[in-house]
Order: sequence, then structure tokens, then C-alpha cells
Amino acid sequence: MVPLDLHNWMFRVPDTTDKTAAYLPGRVLGIAIPGPLRDLFDYLPARNPPRHGWQAGLRVRVEFGRRQLVGVIAELRTESSFPMEKLKPVTEVIDDEPLPADWLWLCRFTARYYQHSLGDTFAQAMPSLLRQGRVLEARTRERWHLTDKGRATEPASLGRATRQIALLELLAQHRHGLVHTAITAQGFTRQQLETLRGRDLITSLEEPVTGTRPEHAHKGVLAEPDLSLNDEQGRALAHLHEGLGHFSPTLLEGVTGSGKTEVYLQLIEAVLDRGGQALVLVPEIGLTPQTLERFRRRFHVPQVMLHSGVSDGERLDGFEAARSGRARIVIGTRSAIFTPMAKLGVIIVDEEHDGSFKQQDGLRYHARDLALVRGKQEGIPVVLGSATPSLESLRHAREGRFVHLHLYQRAGRSQPARLHPIDLRGRMTLGGLSTQSLEAIETRLTQGDQVLVFINRRGFAPTLTCHACGWLAECDNCDARMTLHRHPPQLTCHHCERTRPLPDACPACGSGDVRPQGAGTERTEELLGEKFPDVPVLRIDRDSTQRKDAMSEALAVIRRGEPCLLVGTQMLAKGHHFPHVTLVVVVNADSGLYAADFRALEQSAQLLIQVAGRAGRAERPGEVLIQTRHPEDPNLLTLIQAGYPQLASELLEERRVAQLPPYSHLALLRAEAPDQQQVEQWLLKIGAALRQHLTDSNLRVDCLGPVPAPMERRQNRYHAQLLLRADKRGALHEAAAWLVTLCEKDRDARRLRWSLDIDPIGMA
Repeated sequence: MVPLDLHNWMFRVPDTTDKTAAYLPGRVLGIAIPGPLRDLFDYLPARNPPRHGWQAGLRVRVEFGRRQLVGVIAELRTESSFPMEKLKPVTEVIDDEPLPADWLWLCRFTARYYQHSLGDTFAQAMPSLLRQGRVLEARTRERWHLTDKGRATEPASLGRATRQIALLELLAQHRHGLVHTAITAQGFTRQQLETLRGRDLITSLEEPVTGTRPEHAHKGVLAEPDLSLNDEQGRALAHLHEGLGHFSPTLLEGVTGSGKTEVYLQLIEAVLDRGGQALVLVPEIGLTPQTLERFRRRFHVPQVMLHSGVSDGERLDGFEAARSGRARIVIGTRSAIFTPMAKLGVIIVDEEHDGSFKQQDGLRYHARDLALVRGKQEGIPVVLGSATPSLESLRHAREGRFVHLHLYQRAGRSQPARLHPIDLRGRMTLGGLSTQSLEAIETRLTQGDQVLVFINRRGFAPTLTCHACGWLAECDNCDARMTLHRHPPQLTCHHCERTRPLPDACPACGSGDVRPQGAGTERTEELLGEKFPDVPVLRIDRDSTQRKDAMSEALAVIRRGEPCLLVGTQMLAKGHHFPHVTLVVVVNADSGLYAADFRALEQSAQLLIQVAGRAGRAERPGEVLIQTRHPEDPNLLTLIQAGYPQLASELLEERRVAQLPPYSHLALLRAEAPDQQQVEQWLLKIGAALRQHLTDSNLRVDCLGPVPAPMERRQNRYHAQLLLRADKRGALHEAAAWLVTLCEKDRDARRLRWSLDIDPIGMA
């Protein structure tokens, strides 16, 4: 492997931080305040210093205008550019100890690289309760257990105190005791506990709510034995073991069902045996519970789950448990990359190609890229796993910057599913499904199998149309058509969430011939329910899984193995193991083949392969039917006949010739306002100033645009953008930093919204 220098390869950003600032015994505190302003704000130290003195990383409460805000000390300065008598003192010091140094470093890097406010970066990287000023300490619970005297006491000696006898017998059944809530759930009271404590028969201890598993303290890290590895998995694991203890970026490219997760588990076992911690990033909330369940079955060690679905208290507990080292494994979505960990030994990014790792608003970071930066800084291995790697990762792997490991074989006896195109030209469909697809579904259900129908469109139909005049139901606020929903019956815009009732007749011509156009998950679900009334039809999309536990309940039905039909969006395509699914039907494979975004074909191919990987994961062979009106499309044929690696190679060559990422670097300046002309004129002005600066400074950066956004009007606001492209990342960042400073100082910028996206993954 070629040694990887992140500063020359991927993340070369000018570092303007004063390396000594955090250690100077100064009289002025440079505090990062949550908000868009990138400057630090000067405050005087409070009269009562913290226990260990003033340090960078301490949270403080300060008066900011008329508000009290929580900020983080970023620098200790010897002087201020403002008169000292005009500086306000810190109102309150929240922490005795600063936030972890590795966390501070990662936040500073993130703010610098993504041209974002340091104060807002700190705020986004910490749990909301810390942003509100909650003390960083573990919540505790009371655990009761028998004393030596209690273990030697016969319950019958308590006489007629039947409830006390029952309580003593209950605790005797649990060697490591029971938490207070578990005891009261059995009907026992605090008074009964205190009575037994008064007799010195039981006692209690306070323990952290998260990151404590005393019932397993006497065992090793494994709760169940490892699975046997095939030769490919064994070689991959051996390579990964060689990377422990130092920075080693690895791309683990394995076909769906090849056992990548088992390789992760056995690598984590080695890290735990060394006393380290593991951070596992997954793309979707829906994958986190099933991943955590598999990890909990395998390991005895404390584990925490971090994503937007957990409560504020649970997130704070997990953050603290990881920071203290009690939580040995952290599993989370993209924001978990900012979790401080005392002894981090490995970072694993599962489905590394997934766009969900990129934050699309506010702080627009990419968790996969930050995982590599963090691994480099902390000297630990980073494993990127995928069946369909991103072109960025593939290029680095093929040019030797990453170790490139392959898993070509599916684990066990399963074979890759066969892909067949279904030509829809000139053929009728019902609920989006062709006659051939419906016949194949019936055959599989008769055999006792499960079938997955993949349609990446929510609702009953993409829109409503008049067959007399051609009217389409369009959103009044956006350049988009409204989606028809049946439950409840209404038209909904999925961009601005505007809704309106269904029309009785065409608003344009008055005709009553108004019909659904196309098919969504609801329409396909309805059709399948009518065709196969004796088989459960489970729809899994954002609408059907809003209720708590709805997703887990649906997955529980699927795991029973009985014949059923699954209808869903890409929520079903990622990471799920459905051993009884033998047929996948892709309803509309054409939507991503001809989109304007240059990444659309890559993303569409990844999604197709991922959803195809849900079929045939056990002993019964799998089949994938791809419905298309372009069966002779060369890219689609390459994907079906030669597979994703060949298509990726061809796309990489196209990108190289066109000098598009990963062979160049992009930044996208977006602007929006209620007035279209205002947006265009402002971007024209900013673009002209930027081009002049690029010429004067001899920076080799292209400035393209401005142009309207792919959806120009959204939520009654007009969107346009300016694109920066450079061969060298350093030049791009130098231009981007100048551009952000220009926008911050420009008075006209205050009358609209603007943002700069470094390394955008989409032009929309």
C-alpha cells in the first residue's frame, strides 16, 4: 500500500489556527458562539476560575446581545482588538474539565475544511442537552444486590414478612443484582427495600445508566462464538489485523451477502481484546437497531446506539459513555462520527457509498471523509465496506492509496441473483407491474417464497392528470408535481409538504376524466393486495414507518419466513438480510439512467445492485426482474451482464476525460430568495468579483455560472447556484475561503440566503 498523506491527497486545507493560542496564559477568552458568524468573540474571564484553570474546550455561558448563550472557549488570548473595558465577563463556567482534545481537533478541522462557523460546528457536534448547558456527566441508576449476610440468611427466618421474603428470593436469583426500576416493576416498594437494607441484608450502588453490563463482568468479550469464515473472508481479516495499531485505510469490496459484517465483527473482537473501542457508522436509522441487535448477540461489552431517533437524554448518555471509555462499541449514523472515544481502535463505515453520510444542510460534512481524517489523526485503521463502492473510494483503492480487499463469493451456499431486463415498450402495466412480473410473483408465492417489489416513489401515484386536456397537478409553491396519496386522500408536494384535497373535476377544463399518472408504493400495494388476497402485503416507506416500532414490526413478520409481499422504497435496499426473498421486481429502473446530475448513473447503479442483493441470500436461488423502457441502454446492459465493477471502471474513465470528481474537486455556492431577479443579480455580482480575484491571484479554479438550480422554484423561493471546479484541492479551498469572506461582508447577501457546499454529492 502506498502511504497515505491526507494533506496531499484528500484534505489539504490552509490551517490558520495559532497552535500556541490554546496554551497562552492570557487575559482574554476567544469564545466560539453558535451561529453563522465565523469569528470568535472576546470575553473576560469570570472572577471565579474553573478548578483546573482556563483552557480551550471549556463550555461557558455568556451574554450575547440580549440572550444568554452557551459557547466553547476556543482560544486564550493575551489581548483583544477591542478596548478591554468594553468586554463582558463570562457569566458562568459550565465544565470543570474541557471537552476531549480529539473532539476539539476534529471540530476545528471540520469547520476549516467545510468553511463553516466554528461555534456552529461545536454545537452540531455535541448532543442538544450540552448545547443547552447541561453538565457532561452520566445519568445514574440504583442497583440493589444481596450482602454477604443476605446471602447467608434463610428467607424463612424473616417470619411472616412475605413480601420481604419474596424480595430477598428475587435478588438471590440475580448474582449481579437488579436495578431499582426492575424491582418496582415486580410490585415491590422503596419501603421494603429500605427495611431489608436496615437489616444489612441488601445494599445498593449507583451506576451509570448507559455503558454498564455488570451481569457479564465475569466473562470475555464474546457472548456467542464466531462464525466460520471462508477463504476470502479469512484473507481479508488477516489483512485487517495487520493494520491494527496504525492508520490503514481499507476498502472492503464485497458482493451483497458475502459476509462483510462477520469480518467487521471479528475485527472488532480483536480491537476489544486489545482494550480498544470501535465506532461503526451505518447510513440509515432503519439499519441501526438490527445492526445493534447483531452486535449485542455477539459481544458482552457495553454498546450504545446514536442517531436522530434516540432521545436527548439517551444521546447525552451515549456521548458520555463513549468519552469515558465505558461504551466499548458505538453504532450510529453520520453524526456519530463526532462521538469522543477514550480508546478508539477502529472506525468502520458500512455502505460507504451511501449518500446519507453527507449532511445536506447547515454544516455540510461527509461522515465517510471525516472518518478517514479522524483515523489519520488518531493512528487507527478505517474500513470502508460496500458492494458498490463510490467512485472516489474506488479510485483511491485502484491507485494504491487504500488497501483494496475483495469478497467475490456469497457466504454459505447462496449464489448471486440472476438479473433479467423486462421490456415495457408497448405493454400495459397494472400498478406499475407488467404481466410477466405478476406471473413471476405468483410462481414464487406458490413455492412458499417471499417477494420484494422495489418502487422508489412514495404515494399512490406520482401525480394526477386530466385525460381530456393534459392538465397535471402541480404545486403552487414549487416547480414540481404533487403526489397523489390515498391514505389520507390528498395531493402532497414532497418538497414543501403542501397538501390540497383531490379535485372533483379538472381545474383547467372541467372534465371529470382525471386519473392517476404512474405508480407509487400505495398503488402497487393496492394492486398486489387485490391480486393475492391470501398473502400479506407489507409496504415499507417513509409514510408507513412514521409510527414508532412500525419498521421493527414489519421486519418481524418478514423474519418468520412465511410467504409475503414486500413493497418499498430504498429503505428496503440497504443492508437488510431477507433469507426467504427469492424474487425482486424493480418497477422503474429508468428514473436514474437519464437524469441531469453527472452522479445520477453511479447512484442509480448502486441502488439497483443493492436492492438486487436482497434476493437469494439463502439456499434457494434468487432472481431480479428489472422493468425498463430502455432495455438496450448500454450502461444498463453493462450492469446486468458484467456487473458493477465494469460499469464503475467505464464511469471512472468518463469522469477522467471530463475532469469531474473524483478527478477534480467542486464547491457549490447556492443562493435563494423570493425574488428571482435578486438571486440572479447577486450571483452575477459575486461571480464577477470571484473571477477577478482568481485572475489577480493566479488561482487555477474555474467559476461556472450562475445557473438556475435543477428545481428553480421551491417553497416559493427561487434557487440558483455558482460552481467552483479545480484540479487541486488546495486551490479550491483558497478560493472558497475568499468567497465566503466576500459573501459575509456583502450587504446584499443579508437580503437572501446563501450557503457554500464543499464536495457536493448532488447539484440539486
